[in-house]
Amino acid sequence: MQKEGLSKLYTELHDVIPKSVLTNKNKRKSWKYGFDEKYGIVVISTDGTIGKVIQMNGVDIALPKVPEYVHKRDKAKENQYWERKEYPKVLKRLASIFQWNNQNSVFKNQWVDYIEKEFDFREQGYWFYNNGNPTYITGSHYMYLQWTKIDVGFPDYREANRLFFIYWEACKADVRSFGLCYLKIRRSGFSFMGSSECVNTGTLAKDARVGILSKTGSDAKKMFTDKVVPIGNNLPFFFKPIQDGMDKPKTELAFRIPASKITKKNMYLVENEELDGLDTTIDWKNTGDNSYDGEKLLLLVHDESGKWLKPNNILNNWRVTKTCLRLGSKIIGKCMMGSTSNALSKGGDNFKSLFEDSNAIKRNANGQTKSGLYNLFIPMEWNMEGFIDRFGMPVLYSPPKPVLGIDNQMIKVGAIEYWQNEVDSLKNDADALNEYYRQFPRTESHAFRDESKMSLFNLTKIYQQIDYNDSLIIQHHTTRGSFYWKDGIKDTEVIFRPDNKGRFNVGWTPKKELQNRYYIKNGKKYPSNEHIGSFGCDSYDISGVVGGGGSNGALHGMTKFNMDDAPSNEFFLEYVARPQTAEIFFEEVLMACVFYGMPLLCENNKPRLLYHFKNRGYRGFSMNRPDKIFNKLSKTERELGGIPNSSEDVKQSHASAVESYIEKHVGLDLEESFRNSDEMGSMYFTRTLEDWAKFDISNRTKYDATISSGLAIMANQKHLYLPIKKESKISINFARYKNTGTISEIL
Repeated sequence: MQKEGLSKLYTELHDVIPKSVLTNKNKRKSWKYGFDEKYGIVVISTDGTIGKVIQMNGVDIALPKVPEYVHKRDKAKENQYWERKEYPKVLKRLASIFQWNNQNSVFKNQWVDYIEKEFDFREQGYWFYNNGNPTYITGSHYMYLQWTKIDVGFPDYREANRLFFIYWEACKADVRSFGLCYLKIRRSGFSFMGSSECVNTGTLAKDARVGILSKTGSDAKKMFTDKVVPIGNNLPFFFKPIQDGMDKPKTELAFRIPASKITKKNMYLVENEELDGLDTTIDWKNTGDNSYDGEKLLLLVHDESGKWLKPNNILNNWRVTKTCLRLGSKIIGKCMMGSTSNALSKGGDNFKSLFEDSNAIKRNANGQTKSGLYNLFIPMEWNMEGFIDRFGMPVLYSPPKPVLGIDNQMIKVGAIEYWQNEVDSLKNDADALNEYYRQFPRTESHAFRDESKMSLFNLTKIYQQIDYNDSLIIQHHTTRGSFYWKDGIKDTEVIFRPDNKGRFNVGWTPKKELQNRYYIKNGKKYPSNEHIGSFGCDSYDISGVVGGGGSNGALHGMTKFNMDDAPSNEFFLEYVARPQTAEIFFEEVLMACVFYGMPLLCENNKPRLLYHFKNRGYRGFSMNRPDKIFNKLSKTERELGGIPNSSEDVKQSHASAVESYIEKHVGLDLEESFRNSDEMGSMYFTRTLEDWAKFDISNRTKYDATISSGLAIMANQKHLYLPIKKESKISINFARYKNTGTISEIL
């Protein structure tokens, strides 16, 4: 079960390097630490060898080869686990390198090998047997476990933290990376790991600066005074550089030679040995967009970056501090950023954007992510206190018999079952549940839950659906791909091709006989599958804006209730993207409509898409606004079709359409109004669900997916918006006559 869980965190790669090359270079120990462009791997080994190659979050990481000697605590497999080595008492008495220098040669010879090995472990990492398996931890991780004193003594060994430090080492080694953006759970130990890395880096580097930021200035100060300074003070003497200032500084930890006052007595004295300091400092800054602006940093530890409150903005701050980590195109420093997330409305949305911009799979032409960082998420069950066994492995599921935990307590319930019990108990309190999800997320979507009171729509149902989607192998339900004109000839036949880099996410394609169906009326092409479904679109007119921003174009396809071989009342296509030019977007929308043979309802305030349809002979594919009869349409509406976005009635109708769809077809229907209570909705496009969760009717422009999907719903339900015909009363007056006498007289 643990192995099953591990497969979700990393994958072991094979045959990345030809065996002959691997063997020869290992023999010569000629592998270089850093990014190997030839094989596309990041080598974190410092001894010139490569063993396993693993992939984590899109980064291929080469670990060192298992050495001849691996520390073994015990011969019995079940007694093999991490155990911190006690610091020898005789060395504890030495407070500084000066006291070591005063010792005799016999004493030094006795302990010099021990000290040199500790330096080797710090530089190269450490190998030990864990439950029968030779296990590698990086030098930074070793310093954390062996020499970092935290609030409960010394840290526990956890597999989740081992993987964290391996990924962090890859970020440091990779010349393309500015560092790490870590989405974490509460009480995962990040603050102490970050503090340990501050001290580890600051006590090694010369002429460098290490910085600390947190959600507030007081939090950064507290991290410095309560964690960084004590960790530095508790280092063994041989890792302690010469320090200037107080033992417990409040603002700066300076590793440099203390200045001496010149007097009459010492001005002519000559020292036998010149002292050499590192001239390195560790300090903290107040929280703000311009923190560390203009500074040069070797390491920046960014704690609680998902909890920055307005007016502070983590995105703005990162844009500024990023420049502190580079000189021109060369990256000279790294950032270790980690946090749980606030509610999206309380700063979490900025951190979410930064996290998503740090996807190592998506790189620009320079090989960098949009943010420059690499993101990492480790699910709650891998790092939950009270559910870690003595080997540092998580107890994911309830064991047949109790398991001895790392804290010497017996574990009877698995982390996942415990978590689910908590979730079940909070189901009637949406905000409490979302807070629990954010603190202990099993998925990325859990981590970025928003407050329910902020949403226009039913968040409970939306998040039920998101959770369900997260549990699926989503590739079995949707396919990413692109549409093409057959043989590249426009206005012929459209073909769909699966493509991992495609901009379309598709859940259903019609059978061959239903594809590319249209008819011609008065010289215009009309869709033949309007009875099956429709499209909604949120378009844009300008290819690019100053600064490279601008909203995305969005397209959604949705079916109606139908008797054909198609799902009913389901979204089957999602497209949210901004191609290089608006014309590419227009053509892709057109191809999707032609392929499915379905009409399109689009907002007409940005008419270039509608002109594109008209000029190509597809005006019949563009729906007229459903809330007006044809002879009441404006001249432009008759020419192009579409629906305005300025009308308050249209805005309300649009929001009501989405709201109604969510109630009927998203999440669970516990009251069984529309389906069985145990039957989950079939909305598989999580990006759209997340957009619905954040939707703000007073600021609609940011929510492309909501606008587009709502229009698709309205298109399918156009009969609901037909104007009510007023009954006209026709009075018919009949003439009345007096029929007495020979001639009738009108009365």
